[in-house]
Amino acid sequence: MVVRQAIRWGLRHGMIRRAVERRVRAGDPTARLMVDPVMIADPFRHYDDLRERGRLVDNGIVLNTAHHDVATAILRSPDCGVVGGPSGQAPAALRALVRAGGRGPLGPVTPPSMLSVDAPDHTRYRKLVTRAFSARAVAALRTRTEQIAAGLLDDMRGPHADLIDDYAALLPATVIAEMLGAPVEMRRQFLEWGAGGALSLDAGLSWSEFRRSESDLTALADWMQGHFAHLRRHPGDNILSALVHAHGEEGKLSDDELTSIAMLLLAAGFETTVNLIGNGAALLTSHPDQLARLQADPALWPRAVDEVLRLDSPVQRTGRIALRHTTVAGEPLRAGQVVVIMLGGANRDPAVFTDPGAFDVGRANAGDHIAFSSGIHYCLGAGLARMEGEVGLRALFDRFPELAPSGPPHRRPTRVLRGYDAMPARLTPATVDA
Repeated sequence: MVVRQAIRWGLRHGMIRRAVERRVRAGDPTARLMVDPVMIADPFRHYDDLRERGRLVDNGIVLNTAHHDVATAILRSPDCGVVGGPSGQAPAALRALVRAGGRGPLGPVTPPSMLSVDAPDHTRYRKLVTRAFSARAVAALRTRTEQIAAGLLDDMRGPHADLIDDYAALLPATVIAEMLGAPVEMRRQFLEWGAGGALSLDAGLSWSEFRRSESDLTALADWMQGHFAHLRRHPGDNILSALVHAHGEEGKLSDDELTSIAMLLLAAGFETTVNLIGNGAALLTSHPDQLARLQADPALWPRAVDEVLRLDSPVQRTGRIALRHTTVAGEPLRAGQVVVIMLGGANRDPAVFTDPGAFDVGRANAGDHIAFSSGIHYCLGAGLARMEGEVGLRALFDRFPELAPSGPPHRRPTRVLRGYDAMPARLTPATVDA
């Protein structure tokens, strides 16, 4: 078993690590963005450098872009698909992996995950769950989200707290658990498994990171199988119950499809929103003038959430592969070429955003960001994340208007996902006039 796992690691990550290390030694800055802790902690000036080097920059492994128009056009192009090809068709290297190393646990970037398939399978999966994330459904969840936020804030009695562990993580984890009909008392376990799953989004994992990721994904999948059995005996009015029912209908969902969709909905339901709330709290405590604007004009909160998404995007990069020879945004692509799209760089493109490094909660075009991707893979839960970000951040600063850091925050070790895993803070409750 360990031998097969080692083969999987070598083909999925080990070879990539060696290729990246060679490019680092050759002085390639795009490769350093994958391995240099300093660059990973503050990648934005390096995105600027990349943008100045060209619209599509070839580093000998993949193409890279930090241009907003190029990124948007590629994400929307029918000539480009998710890496893995149409409907998750595996390239030759991945087929060899399956034979020699075994598939390993289902993960967010392996078919049949919605993140790793194109039409027609992606369309079929999305139709099964899209109603639960509609604007009407999200609006109906606002009051419950406000109640959850208030309860978590009640538990933060101070004078100190960890904003991630005590609040930013628990809020979306509770909301998505209730939506899916998963036990809320398991939310911290879901967060732990989700952290391991989040590692799998990064290319070139170390051996220890890879083993931790596979272990957590296996544990989550095993729990899901048991929960499916429970839902078959006790159906409920929730998404997972509906998916289990669809699985029982001829031709609707295979076992792998059911498990993959359920795991993705659960983990994606909190992973990016944790980052959104944490990144927003960090920005607002370090920009008291912008917080004062929000306190004076609460109508700016939705725009402020988009500005957080733009300036410090919870998802920093994604990838697409050219399905055929094509030209996108005036740039030629050969069939099989992979493009790494620096979402965090495109969201600071000065051709689209004036003074792009500034935090402006009133920015008129903040919503032009592509933090939720674009095209057919536009984030299914974007509306939910925006609502949770607005409710969560507003409730936090309404309750603790003089919230301040009590120590340095700690960034997550991931590269694709950007956020904090610890944020110590000093709590000062709002005073109530007699």
